[in-house]
Amino acid sequence: MPALRKSSNTLSPKQQQMLEFIREFFDRNDRPPTIRDILYGCNISSTSVVDYNLNILERLGLINRSPEVSRGIELVERRRRAPAIPLLGTIAAGQPIPVPAADAWSTPAQELLELPADLTGGREGVYALRVKGLSMIDALIDDGDVVLMEPAQSVEDGQMAAVWLKDEKEVTLKRVYREKGRLRLQPANSQMKPIYTRPDNAEIQGKVVGVIRRVS
Repeated sequence: MPALRKSSNTLSPKQQQMLEFIREFFDRNDRPPTIRDILYGCNISSTSVVDYNLNILERLGLINRSPEVSRGIELVERRRRAPAIPLLGTIAAGQPIPVPAADAWSTPAQELLELPADLTGGREGVYALRVKGLSMIDALIDDGDVVLMEPAQSVEDGQMAAVWLKDEKEVTLKRVYREKGRLRLQPANSQMKPIYTRPDNAEIQGKVVGVIRRVS
């Protein structure tokens, strides 16, 4: 028999206050509160009282908890509202892969990924690309992993980005560094050499904001 879920209007006043505090904390900080955040935010007498009522909220199916993690509270309703992330194709972490045109990221999604909202940090327009190659292996991005990308036209030095090379009509995933008169697209693999290109030949199309690792 499935667990009985109590509606929020039948919670005790303390449980309702805690649930609202967790929601508001997520909205303000884009991360869950700790037990002590709830203790002080809801003016509760002890951490054991917080823990007791969190256990009730979890049994009612309103939150999920990882007790061994400091910020291990997840709002079930927040997970359900997480938008599906479009997987748009493959990106090279090695030698660049040719793609048909510079607007390749506008192609229809190959599939939609249902992910927890905290993986995207509330960012808008996040999309996913499957990695082909080993040039970012030292950044813990392996062949077959999926990178979450935020649309961007510029990045800071050292950030990982999807870079469109206009003359070559190719795209690659590398760390970007600005040098005198050129850009260095640096792999995270000591066995591979960087790619050098003119600044006007490179177009930043997105920056990496997360990685979903392939399970062997």
